[in-house]
Amino acid sequence: ELRPRAEAVVSVFDSGFMLGDGVWEGLRVHKGRAAFLGRHLDRLFEGAKAIAMDIGLSRDELAKRLYETLSANRMDEGVHVRLMVTRGVRSTPYQDPRVVVGGPTIVIIPEYKVPDPAIHERGLKLFTVHVRRGDPAVQDQKINSHSKLNCILASIQATQAGADEALMLDPHGFVATCNSTHFFIVRKGEVWTSSGKYCLGGITRAVILEICRDAGIPAFEKDFSLTDVHGADEAFTTGTFAGPVPVREVDGRKLECRGPMVEKLQKLYAERVETDVAEQRRA
Repeated sequence: ELRPRAEAVVSVFDSGFMLGDGVWEGLRVHKGRAAFLGRHLDRLFEGAKAIAMDIGLSRDELAKRLYETLSANRMDEGVHVRLMVTRGVRSTPYQDPRVVVGGPTIVIIPEYKVPDPAIHERGLKLFTVHVRRGDPAVQDQKINSHSKLNCILASIQATQAGADEALMLDPHGFVATCNSTHFFIVRKGEVWTSSGKYCLGGITRAVILEICRDAGIPAFEKDFSLTDVHGADEAFTTGTFAGPVPVREVDGRKLECRGPMVEKLQKLYAERVETDVAEQRRA
């Protein structure tokens, strides 16, 4: 069903509303195509399988509904899509999935939403928060679930400290990720990001690592500390919404904002998006 924004609602008994029981993806639409759609669907279906949830549609059927929604709204540029799947309506407020009645709830929300162009010049201010990325035995960060309270708490602390985004550490005190984006530093011509053990398998993160490899830029997934961050030459974040975004400050330490490496990677990333959407066929 296609619904106007004001009429788009779910039941108060929905698993996502009640318990955060579901998975989701954020998609960027360029020239009428969802960039890196195949990778996003891979992550969505893998996450659903990991939590033993049947999405109820095939990849092709889900992509078809996505593009039907975009077509109905005549949207093809400057659009961000939130694709959400929950376990469905429960018969009673209870955690056990056996009380779910019916199929999953699938919601597609396309919005005209673009990042502030100035952010790619101005850069972000980050603050390291006390909230850690959890052990996978507690809540595996690889699953892009609706349960984001730890990231919300991190965001609140960063905001109260006057920062744009929170930098989060892993259980061992190494840098893990930001609360809603992935984090990279540049040191002596090398690009570093976390080991990936305590963060979501980011689509843009993976694309940047591939770009570095193809361009001959040394790039490493490794453990590193805040000392390495505070002494870095450059830093940047990555995410589907805004792509690579420079960081100008971390915990009061100034970094070169949009230095030569970040500028180069932004250009190469934009080219990779163009290539990806040109190769796609709409469902």
